[in-house]
Amino acid sequence: MDVAWTGAPETIENYSPNGQELSMQDLQPFVRHVIIIENYSPNGQDFSMKECGSVEIKRDSYLQELISYQWDGQVKVITGIRRCGKSYLLKMLYKNYLIANGVDEEQIITIELDLAKDIRYRNPLEMASYVRSIVEGKQQQFYLFVDEIQMSDPVPNPYNPDGKKITFYDALNDLKGLSNLDVYVTGSNSKMLSSDILTEFRGRSDEIRMHPLSFAEYYSAVGGDKNEAFDDYAFYGGMPLILSRPTDAAKMNYLKALFTEVYIKDIVERKNIERQDVLEQIIDLLSSSIGSLTNPTRIANTLRSKQEAQVAPNTIRSYIGHLEDAFLFSESKRYDVRGKAYLDSPSKYYSEDIGLRNARIGFRQQEMTHIMENIIYNELIIRQFSVDVGVVYGRKLNENKNSVRIPREIDFIATTGGKKVYIQSAYALPTEDKQQTELTPFSLTGDAFPKMIVRKDIGKRWYDENGILNINVIDFLLDKDII
Repeated sequence: MDVAWTGAPETIENYSPNGQELSMQDLQPFVRHVIIIENYSPNGQDFSMKECGSVEIKRDSYLQELISYQWDGQVKVITGIRRCGKSYLLKMLYKNYLIANGVDEEQIITIELDLAKDIRYRNPLEMASYVRSIVEGKQQQFYLFVDEIQMSDPVPNPYNPDGKKITFYDALNDLKGLSNLDVYVTGSNSKMLSSDILTEFRGRSDEIRMHPLSFAEYYSAVGGDKNEAFDDYAFYGGMPLILSRPTDAAKMNYLKALFTEVYIKDIVERKNIERQDVLEQIIDLLSSSIGSLTNPTRIANTLRSKQEAQVAPNTIRSYIGHLEDAFLFSESKRYDVRGKAYLDSPSKYYSEDIGLRNARIGFRQQEMTHIMENIIYNELIIRQFSVDVGVVYGRKLNENKNSVRIPREIDFIATTGGKKVYIQSAYALPTEDKQQTELTPFSLTGDAFPKMIVRKDIGKRWYDENGILNINVIDFLLDKDII
């Protein structure tokens, strides 16, 4: 028998023991999370999960977040970059949790607007009517899962044909009023990226922000030597389906295709981009300069030096905004630590997934200093910290022996609630000068908040005489309680 991964988490193809087809639903008694099965064919015999060497990806933090929002009266909106696992979280992991906790499958209403069987419910009035016919007047509690919500089509108001059209926002806000219905949606494609959904619900929604796999999630699936796993993660990133690709070439091609066939097409179509060439050049520039200060004016000047046509900084700013809306890049602003104020541009931009970044620049620029910095930034965001670039000021003598103020940088100021920590990312600190470069900004903060240097060149963590933690990057990524 042959079991092949076909791209959708719930699809198994070409498997028919004893002449019967096997679906992912058949496997549910054995599956807690994502199971990826690939190229397994032991002498044509039936198999067990143990024999096939399944790969399990735990995404418990998102599952627990969904659980925490149950029955809070809000629409739950799962957002994130395409192909990071939003639909699987809702339709497999969360659904399995509900059933395991006593919810009957008939109490879970699943509408998949991208499938022909549910095409009539792309009409928001039809969808609302259908759900009400099941839920209204019943004593039981129901759960509504609407997948690919952007496939819904606006329709004329039957009572005012010339007025504002009825949209899925109207339908879901109406259904949200049913006391025995809990509403969950996912959605992202060229017609509507997920960030729009939150705006339209005007504060009446909970966002579950999903990301590609963290290193901890990735390592829970692959196991083995931690350093080898980190090297692979730093090269291919954490898009879930990477784990199902059998060869290096297949992994590379998959990541490259996500950009060309999915993300860029989405933005160009949805935003009516006139200069796709400029959009792609901006993507290339941001990808090749992760962790470096830049702004629209600098990018415009760079593009001008490469081509005759001029592109206005406002156009650059708009295109960068589209990339951020699509969750491809995020901005980290500079913050004056002692002045307690944000500074004007330039800022730093980081890629949502380091594998996507590497693919975009042809897997050529493998500077581990910048790659590790991007990975640490993403980890902080996954842990729901706000992340800024810290700016502090010291003094030094110039060539005329005059004392001048010199700005120095702290890679990350990570804050959440009452927590705050300063972090430097340093792949290696081989010399005293390099160590002083990283340590000096800490001495200029004027406060006693925790400080740490995340490194790749040490084993066990340790504190220096000033209480600054030195920790290996792998330990940092695997220890969720380190901050």
